[in-house]
Amino acid sequence: MTVDVVTEAVLDLPPEVVAGYAADPSNAPEWYRNIDSVTWETPPPLARGSQVTFVATFLGRRLTYTYEVTEWLPGARLVMRTAQGPFPMETTYTWEPAGTGTRMTLCNRGEPSGFARVATPVLTAAMRRANRADLEQLRSVLQRRGG
Repeated sequence: MTVDVVTEAVLDLPPEVVAGYAADPSNAPEWYRNIDSVTWETPPPLARGSQVTFVATFLGRRLTYTYEVTEWLPGARLVMRTAQGPFPMETTYTWEPAGTGTRMTLCNRGEPSGFARVATPVLTAAMRRANRADLEQLRSVLQRRGG
């Protein structure tokens, strides 16, 4: 069973502001509620081939996973795939103009294995709730920062 979760939000800031902040892995603990820490495995800034390790707590479990950037179009699209972690996952961010703001789409796709495979429906629902909350947290953080 495949996890395929797509979540989007329109933020009242230009794409370069939203993408500039959201695409920097160092900012993830501030707007991803489940991410506890981030370690750059390759030197910043973000580029194709960059590797970043995230430590997160999700559904009561502590997870450590390393993403590799496979596509990076600044201000438009970021694709990362797990190079190491509990199961193969691809995360895609896209940013596009929406009126005077930005439509940000967050997509998570993966193939759980073992127990996670059996729990895919629960995992998918929890991921969808978490992604919605994360995009709202991103909105709040960017508003506090004044864009």
